[in-house]
Amino acid sequence: MSDTISPLARPFPMMPPIAGVALHTVRAGYKDWGRCDLTYVELAEGTSVAGVFTRNVCCSSEVELGRQNVGQGQARALVVNAGNSNAFTGYRGREAVEAIMDQVSAHLHTPREQVFVSSTGVIGVPLPKDKARAGIAAAFTAPLATWEEAARTIGTTDTFAKGATATAVVGEATVTLAAIIKGSGMIAPDMATMLGYIFTDADVAPAFLQAALSAANARTFSCITVDSDTSTSDTVLAFATGKAGNPRIDDENSPGADAFAAALAAVCRDLAQLVVRDGEGAQKFITVQVSGAVSDDSARRIGLAIANSPLVKTAIAGEDANWGRVVMAVGKAGEPADRDRLSIGFGGTWAARDGQPLPDYDEAPVAAHLQGRDITIEVDIGLGQGRATVWTCDLTHGYIAINADYRS
Repeated sequence: MSDTISPLARPFPMMPPIAGVALHTVRAGYKDWGRCDLTYVELAEGTSVAGVFTRNVCCSSEVELGRQNVGQGQARALVVNAGNSNAFTGYRGREAVEAIMDQVSAHLHTPREQVFVSSTGVIGVPLPKDKARAGIAAAFTAPLATWEEAARTIGTTDTFAKGATATAVVGEATVTLAAIIKGSGMIAPDMATMLGYIFTDADVAPAFLQAALSAANARTFSCITVDSDTSTSDTVLAFATGKAGNPRIDDENSPGADAFAAALAAVCRDLAQLVVRDGEGAQKFITVQVSGAVSDDSARRIGLAIANSPLVKTAIAGEDANWGRVVMAVGKAGEPADRDRLSIGFGGTWAARDGQPLPDYDEAPVAAHLQGRDITIEVDIGLGQGRATVWTCDLTHGYIAINADYRS
């Protein structure tokens, strides 16, 4: 992880242990850095699993195998490697993943399909099997790690460890969720985000866990962008150990299902926003609120067009109230829009209404708003009831510097 902390960082929260989850971190040496780079998580027997994965067609073998295995609904272990994404590595990359799965499977006496592996880092370099084998062996006997240690271990260009927690009442039991995530650049997932892992002691059927995660993802991870680039490795996995003693949540009609789904969505939203707050070179956290679109999906696509616009992002970085750039981004989104119904605002101050500048528009409060760290852009399309919120960050010289030196 970077030595320089983002000015938008949030402190790592106090996160309780989750029954049935054991965290371990070790240094496998996937990259020449003096820190742990392998997180190994053992999960209780009977743990349910759900996942969402990148839509990048050049995805890693970890993603391909995870996508295949998540359908069987059970998990016993998670391995996360940092420093090497093992993507675009052909059969050698797949062999490395399968070797990790086999090693953990033999150790736990569990089917290989219940072992999930993620890797993040440089693309195009096969994961070294010898380092993986030694790292996994060390992890089996490593002391228990904290949530923050696990979060730091999976980071690459991240500048701070990211975690979130929530609780929900299911029946007469209180269930707990704890989650960690890594991500700073190459963020425009269209499904999930870099690498995120959610753990809960709730007893949840795999099918409902998948439905709840997919629904949460649509409103959180799929609504963030740093640079419009979708990673080859994006993965979000949710694990439910069933140790809380709650009545099993089988479907949306089960007691407590709504409360659990709401808690899961809250954790996903917190994680997604933390990734944006750690956007490479970011100085400002930007919320784009779109209303009046023909549908929620249309509003989301318009919001992402604004959030992905280099012209909008650099204007915010320069604290320039150039609302014409927002108009441009709406028009290029490919979604229904009417120039003469469009309204644009910043931080609660409308600059333009119904397709034209307001005659009494005062730029002073907008300029003051743009000098802050948290920026809001409001857009009313004026055509319907569709609405969406998208989160992004500004685009600064820091982004160029980080990515110019990434491989070194």
